[in-house]
Amino acid sequence: MKSHSKNKPQSLNHTQIAYQGIRRMLFHGEIVPGQKIGYRDLAERLGMSQTPVIQALKWLEFQKIVRHEPNRGYYTEPVSIREVEEIYNLRELIELDLLDRTMAVLDAAGLQLMKTALEEHARAARQVYLFERLVRDMNFHLTLARLAGRFIALETLRNLFDRLYLKYGGSILFSTSMEQAASDHARLFDMLEAGDKAGARAVLGDHIRRVCQHVVEGLQLIKAEKKGTVV
Repeated sequence: MKSHSKNKPQSLNHTQIAYQGIRRMLFHGEIVPGQKIGYRDLAERLGMSQTPVIQALKWLEFQKIVRHEPNRGYYTEPVSIREVEEIYNLRELIELDLLDRTMAVLDAAGLQLMKTALEEHARAARQVYLFERLVRDMNFHLTLARLAGRFIALETLRNLFDRLYLKYGGSILFSTSMEQAASDHARLFDMLEAGDKAGARAVLGDHIRRVCQHVVEGLQLIKAEKKGTVV
């Protein structure tokens, strides 16, 4: 019994390492939508046994990032433009609702947090590393949402970002201009600082819809190229 209890935390830790490793592969496009996932190959790439890899894939299956087909194995879900549109629509609903609450309680400390998130995103927007740019973009939105103090809504929003970033990968998501995103964030901060609720709602809503449009257009182009309709 003692030996079993000692091994359990180590096993859990290995599963967490496998989970984070697979997440990185999904984000960087090393595992693409619609692909069969060979857990033996993943185990070799991660330098661990197959057991924690399978457990990590089960976590991702629960999150609807991958699916398991009996007697066939694990697969990533194929690209779904309808799903992307639904995710961005939900993001807009949640973020605008949280924005109202944030502006009702926003103080100097909260503004400083937003300013820091804005500056970090602006610096990342000038970098070539896509991962850092996307993480800072997400952090800006989540910081604004976190200030509302509605943690179930915040966790739901975080899950939507996960679904986008892991299922569709960073290279697909940012067909939109990072310079435009940085400009939108700066305008939103100005509205927050001025206490302009209507202006802040307009900027945030327009920003989310614009990004959605760019992502959908990028996915449509990828689908067309795969069908051979675009040279």
